[in-house]
Amino acid sequence: MAAAAAARARVAHLLRQLQRAACQCPTHSHTYSQAPGLPASGKTTDYAFEMAVSNIRYGAGVTKEVGMDLQNMGAKNVCLMTDKNLSQLPPVQVVMDSLVKNGINFKVYDNVRVEPTDRSFMEAIEFAKKGAFDAYVAVGGGSTMDTCKAANLYASSPHSDFLDYVNAPIGKGKPVSVPLKPLIAVPTTSGTGSETTGVAIFDYEHLKVKTGIASRAIKPTLGLIDPLHTLHLPDRVVANSGFDVLCHALESYTALPYHMRSPCPSNPITRPAYQGSNPISDIWAIHALRIVAKYLKRAVRNPDDLEARSNMHLASAFAGIGFGNAGVHLCHGMSYPISGLVKTYKAKDYNVDHPLVPHGLSVVLTSPAVFSFTAQMSPERHLETAEILGADTHTARIPDAGPILADTLRKFLFDLDVDDGLASIGYSKADIPALVKGTLPQERVTKLAPRPQSEEDLSALFEASMKLY
Repeated sequence: MAAAAAARARVAHLLRQLQRAACQCPTHSHTYSQAPGLPASGKTTDYAFEMAVSNIRYGAGVTKEVGMDLQNMGAKNVCLMTDKNLSQLPPVQVVMDSLVKNGINFKVYDNVRVEPTDRSFMEAIEFAKKGAFDAYVAVGGGSTMDTCKAANLYASSPHSDFLDYVNAPIGKGKPVSVPLKPLIAVPTTSGTGSETTGVAIFDYEHLKVKTGIASRAIKPTLGLIDPLHTLHLPDRVVANSGFDVLCHALESYTALPYHMRSPCPSNPITRPAYQGSNPISDIWAIHALRIVAKYLKRAVRNPDDLEARSNMHLASAFAGIGFGNAGVHLCHGMSYPISGLVKTYKAKDYNVDHPLVPHGLSVVLTSPAVFSFTAQMSPERHLETAEILGADTHTARIPDAGPILADTLRKFLFDLDVDDGLASIGYSKADIPALVKGTLPQERVTKLAPRPQSEEDLSALFEASMKLY
């Protein structure tokens, strides 16, 4: 009897231990918080992350399937969006041939602006509203895909004010609750990863800053990643697109961890698309970074290197899956005023009629300064990424993580003939207050930086980015 009693006591003790060790998240805990929507612990930071990504199909020549896809969706009246340059090039022709072959009725909108504005978005939205389309196809880079996402959103929510869905603090940042039409994205550059994400970026002309719309609801239904489209790209377009992939991977991997982001959402619909670094996004970011390290220089230097350009096309999607859920931080937050306040700079290989700092270039020019600044919060991750990009870190000291990654990035950019800092694209120290002012509204991304930053910090980062080499 005594032995049985002792055994029962041991079992009871073990059960108490298990209960104390049990997961306390709302799913598994039987203790409920008084505050609605907060985890049982009462924490104000988030306790979960969500992965959302478009369906992806990859393969040389896969664009020819788009007409069949639309037929399978039951589409009867399709909007094909692109820009003026691409409308004359093979990717758009392949799409149109497929639509005609499969009996799909469509109208072309080719007035997409490279680096879109609120005005260019609204023109596309007006076209979409009048067309009463039941599906969309976007053929182009991030500008086209983002414009098409916005057109689909506002045509599906015709009574909404334009600022309703635009990110706070510029817009109201309302969650999207209306159903959207199917959207098939056909990326022709290897940079934005927009075919995988629920983000649409534009210049808000009134404030001369970039902002955007971020919601899982606007992500494409399907991304058709066809590496044949990358073979017609000029080398500077390949380089600048690749720098966007590079920074997507670096920023999402070093972003504030998801469980440190606040506030904790009271309802899942308000959990942001950009949630902070997390174990799934980390995998995609690191994989994308390895591809960039191996193939970007080859892709820039040899337009016929199908292996390199195909891999960069995939890397763009991989990084998109990563940052589309983890988010980006300071390089992107600071890039928006760099693009928005452009004076006379016109990038080589871009056939546009307005001054333009390509997005990838505006992002990468601050990267050495940014990662020197953020490294103290996650030095091991900064060293890991420096090693992937070619640095010898065997004898590196943890406090040197920032300078090591910064030097590695400078060498990488120098090898690819990148402009020597912000001064070389038309900015001076006198512009720093305006650049800082343009960064402050970008809190959707800047608050994901692992290290908080003051206005003085931002000023110092812009100053450090005036010259790279």
